[in-house]
Amino acid sequence: MTKDKYCILNGHLISIYEPTVSFANRAFRYGDSLFETIRLCNNKLMFLRDHLTRLKLGMTVLRMNLPAEFTSENINEFIIQLLKHNAHAPNARIRLTVFRNDGGFYTPETNDISFLIESDELAGPYELNQKGFWVDVYADIKKSINKLSNIKSGNALMYVMAGISKQSMKLDECFLINENGTICESISSNIFVVKNGTLYTAPLSEGCVAGIMRKQVMNLATENKILTFETPITNYTLVNGDEVFLTNSINGIQWVGQFREKFYTNKMAQFFTEKLLKLTE
Repeated sequence: MTKDKYCILNGHLISIYEPTVSFANRAFRYGDSLFETIRLCNNKLMFLRDHLTRLKLGMTVLRMNLPAEFTSENINEFIIQLLKHNAHAPNARIRLTVFRNDGGFYTPETNDISFLIESDELAGPYELNQKGFWVDVYADIKKSINKLSNIKSGNALMYVMAGISKQSMKLDECFLINENGTICESISSNIFVVKNGTLYTAPLSEGCVAGIMRKQVMNLATENKILTFETPITNYTLVNGDEVFLTNSINGIQWVGQFREKFYTNKMAQFFTEKLLKLTE
């Protein structure tokens, strides 16, 4: 017998098998949505306030109305309720999706929103990958630089195509390039290059998503007196780096072992993983 699993739609706990989203849903039809993936790590919701700040900024960019009840406290309570009903603890992935309500074609009839919270159990806390990723560049589609570039939109066809390319090339991850021809991010992460103990990462003006884990690593670097420079990343930057690692909210830190003919170490990636785990205590 299939164990029932729940989600929360507009504050109401429902079964995931209960049909509630229509074919007219604007996230389904037009990608008219935003989402956040939030990590429960050792029974602690990580960086929830930062996630909601980014989500609300994205809603402002997309001219979505922000409901009065859409507060950090309420969302936190909904997530805790969902994790309890799904028995997803102490480690889980939570996805919070906001989408514009039904109506209209490209031009919406309303800017009011609905929100959906889902959860999935994860095996353990943040853990650095044992084997370094093999990575190359996906260059078929360049990422545009505009006011949509930094938000996490449900309109993700470029990332899907990069993921298909990654599979066909038997890679672990792909770097994406922007309209200037510089490397801005990977399919699901921000990028850091380490050279002589200094960090380099692409600035938001390069079109990368404003990553929550990117922000945490930069904060940790400042606390530990590690210099960080926001600068465009090129193939030259990668080839001349000592280390390359990727950051996202779910996996934390993942180190790159090989980019083309270049091999990397992972000392700094280990350092930040240890610091990150201390934040979960």
